[in-house]
Amino acid sequence: MRRPNSRRKRPLRPESVADPLQARKSALDLLARREHSEQELSRKLSARNFEPELIESTLTELTDEGLLDNARFTEAFVHSRYQRGQGPHKIRAKLRERGIDDGLVAEYIDAPDFDWPGLAGQVRIKRFGPVSPANFRERSRQMRFLQQRGFTSEQISVVFRE
Repeated sequence: MRRPNSRRKRPLRPESVADPLQARKSALDLLARREHSEQELSRKLSARNFEPELIESTLTELTDEGLLDNARFTEAFVHSRYQRGQGPHKIRAKLRERGIDDGLVAEYIDAPDFDWPGLAGQVRIKRFGPVSPANFRERSRQMRFLQQRGFTSEQISVVFRE
């Protein structure tokens, strides 16, 4: 059954997979929707059967023109995941999956703009309410929840000290 709002992807013609303009158009279509890392964009172009050399040259052109930037992608990704209430461990793991190096990840996650313990407290209150846990079992359950959301043990302990 086809979903009503989904677009059907037509396979590219064999002569199109070697066309630099078609590769660039596909890459720009993807970048128009949201920022992508180089690895993500490469993987998506590869899935559309473009030749590896063509993908590499397209990504190089887009990077040189400033249309593809891992730093900009990382900044937007960290900010959006922070807004969703995810902790730094989870965000770091997701960025590694997308091919972002650890130095760049640390630069944005460790920025003073983010109050990770404060966010952990807000996430706990949103999920469990403002009342502190009454017993050890409930406290452990809430701590596990925050751990699964990607917060560090130090950030979690700050939440429960208050």
